[in-house]
Amino acid sequence: MSYNIPEHLDGLSENEVIASRKTYGYNRLESADKNTWLGLVVDILKEPMLILLLIISLIYVIVGDYGEASFMFLAILAVTAISFYQDNRSKKALKELEKLNEPLSKVIRSSKIIEIPTYEIVVGDLCITEEGKSINADGRIVHSNDFSVNESSLTGESYSVFKDSTSEDNHVYSGTVAVSGLAVFQVEKIGKETRVGKIGESIATMEEELSPLQIQVRKFVKGMATIGIVIFLMVCIFSYVKTGDWVASLLSGLTLAMSVLPEEIPVAFTTFMALGAWKLMREGIIIKRSSIVETLGSTTLICTDKTGTITENSMNLAHVYDYHSDKIYEERDFESAELSELIDYAMWSSEPVPFDPMEITLHKTYEQARQKDERKEYRMFHEYPLEGKPPMMTHVFENKRKDRIIAAKGAPEAILHVSRLPESEKAKIREVVKKFGQKGYRILGVAKSYFEGNDFPGKQQDLAFEFLGLTAFYDPPKKRIQEVFRRIYDAGIKVKVITGDNADTTTAIARQAGIINVDDPVNGSEIMNYPEKELIQVAETKTLFTRMFPEAKLAVVKALKKNGEVVAMLGDGVNDGPALKAAHIGVAMGNKGTEIAKSAAAVVIANDDLEKLIVGIAAGRRIYANIKKAIQYIISIHIPIILTVSLPLFLGWVFPHIFTPVHVIFLELVMGPTCSIVYENEPMEKNTMSQPPRAMSNTFLSWRELGISLVQGIMIAIGVLFVYQYTVQNGGTEEKTRAMVFSTLIFANILLSFANRSFFYSILESFKNRNPLLVGISVLVLTLLFVILYVNPVSLFFKVTALNIHELGLCLLMAAASVLWFELYKFVKRREGVT
Repeated sequence: MSYNIPEHLDGLSENEVIASRKTYGYNRLESADKNTWLGLVVDILKEPMLILLLIISLIYVIVGDYGEASFMFLAILAVTAISFYQDNRSKKALKELEKLNEPLSKVIRSSKIIEIPTYEIVVGDLCITEEGKSINADGRIVHSNDFSVNESSLTGESYSVFKDSTSEDNHVYSGTVAVSGLAVFQVEKIGKETRVGKIGESIATMEEELSPLQIQVRKFVKGMATIGIVIFLMVCIFSYVKTGDWVASLLSGLTLAMSVLPEEIPVAFTTFMALGAWKLMREGIIIKRSSIVETLGSTTLICTDKTGTITENSMNLAHVYDYHSDKIYEERDFESAELSELIDYAMWSSEPVPFDPMEITLHKTYEQARQKDERKEYRMFHEYPLEGKPPMMTHVFENKRKDRIIAAKGAPEAILHVSRLPESEKAKIREVVKKFGQKGYRILGVAKSYFEGNDFPGKQQDLAFEFLGLTAFYDPPKKRIQEVFRRIYDAGIKVKVITGDNADTTTAIARQAGIINVDDPVNGSEIMNYPEKELIQVAETKTLFTRMFPEAKLAVVKALKKNGEVVAMLGDGVNDGPALKAAHIGVAMGNKGTEIAKSAAAVVIANDDLEKLIVGIAAGRRIYANIKKAIQYIISIHIPIILTVSLPLFLGWVFPHIFTPVHVIFLELVMGPTCSIVYENEPMEKNTMSQPPRAMSNTFLSWRELGISLVQGIMIAIGVLFVYQYTVQNGGTEEKTRAMVFSTLIFANILLSFANRSFFYSILESFKNRNPLLVGISVLVLTLLFVILYVNPVSLFFKVTALNIHELGLCLLMAAASVLWFELYKFVKRREGVT
């Protein structure tokens, strides 16, 4: 794109950039992130499970049992390594997201316009900013073209201010937004030295707000920790009263506390969200906060723009209607002399350096139709920016001979309103507009005006306009867009189209795109007149919202949210900012989106493809489902551990300490990777995107789901304790009983991890969803079990004895019976069609 920048503005050289950076540093606030390698390890060592292991290790050292103490210290290293791996993996994923979220800035260096990451801007740089872009440093304007800026983030004043190099205040400030035109400014302050930087240093240390699911997970873990403390005290007191051995009593209590504490849950949650966001980033879906992945899966309604989202945003000029000849012309006729005035004024009403697709097309049409290009002879010296309801814009140009061109374009209704035409002529033109609209064309009215002197009226609508004609652009629906909307509807998600275009064009394109319920659209001015109750009803029942402006978009989004919808709002312009911010999930377009839209949004789709939003929603549903699977697995497998540790003690069975801390920590080392690594990698079930969205209020396990997990856990406990009693009744020693109980629990754990891959489909069906990590970890766990049973020094340490084939078969049979009954439950669910 050509910016018509004066040649003397050549910017810094590479050596000057290096020198400036040495003096002033990078354009960013000092990072508040203190998560160094050492800090990460210290944070891990603060975890309750690690604290319990340290206490148990010290007790073993005090009583002189150095073998057990050594194993505990090795366990501490293993748990720390797993936690460090998981935390580091999550943080790396989040850092990658931060890099992608870093905006780019245009600068002039060594006489070339280049794009650089914003943090690389240095003092002395010449930065270019234009309509819709955020300003990323403080500086002084050295060149501008109809430049205005919104400084409300600093001043609170909502109106935009026109500035140039000669203005009394010719400075721009980081954090403000260019509203119109273009400016080149020389950077004077960066990073924490900017105005917004001085305000923002305190913001950098603020913690991210927790999502509803995070809050409920934390409450659950705290509740379980409290129960663990109570049980720990009960067991300690009970055991000491019974045995008088305070060391054995303390170890029994700590063993049970370890078995109760579900420390895997918060680790699993953090891992799932961070890696989910990272995987979406690789798909071209940039998530600003990892917790937004949870909300994506709950989306019930999508509000989408039309242009560039549903359509290709190609904006080909298909037809023009010339008012003077009262004829409609096709593309092959655009060089006709009869159309020269209409095409000239359509171009002059556009920006001199166009970036809007329609304006780019108008400039190209002018180039092809005119033998003499007069654009270099004229200078735009006054501008009325796009405004009004419906909107229009007016540009005033003048050449050295003081010849003047005043050109306007905008919504046909807006141009007809300001044109001096009889009502009968306006009605005739409206019929043409309707015909164009019914074919899906996007229509602009074009007019010209005359004005002597420079005392222009405050509003462009106060100028006297002569109507010239209409331009009809065709922006066809994207290929495969019907399939995209079919998948959205299949997922139980509703669609609303919110656009600035007129009703006829929007209805035609919506029908072609496969959107349902497109009759009787409502426009922005009507929206603002509805009382709240009626607005909620209209927002819920209507599908097409046309001639929408920022306040109307915001009103619709708020009304939908009040009605209980989880709203994803797609937008790309400066005017979409408020609605993007208000929606549960603001989604900005990466290619055609303005910086302010990207800043307001929580999600950025890199290639502007609506299909990527479905990918994001599917990922959100998959991650949420997998978190629930992981948590239900954790609850189910903790119950038999708790009961196996506690019941023999409380019921006075012959071997009250069947499990010691060594056995529990081994089981914890098995469960941790299973829930936070294996389940995170679990593919999406085939019925996931054919289910209706979950309610936002259902952010954790329902009583029914919790009940299933409790029953699963109790059934495994019954199987394990049956093996305990069977072995004892048949004269088994403590080592033999422990080996039988331990093996049964390990087999049950592996089978449960496979059974809980789906709470609807069978284990055999789930094998179609390949998850190599699950198979790999299962093989590893079985290998370790056989090492414990059959490698003599290890079996002595674990206080177990080898099992023969019949004993192993009994363990496997009881494990299968205590887990695989769940397959019958799932079979009944499938027969009844209950999900």
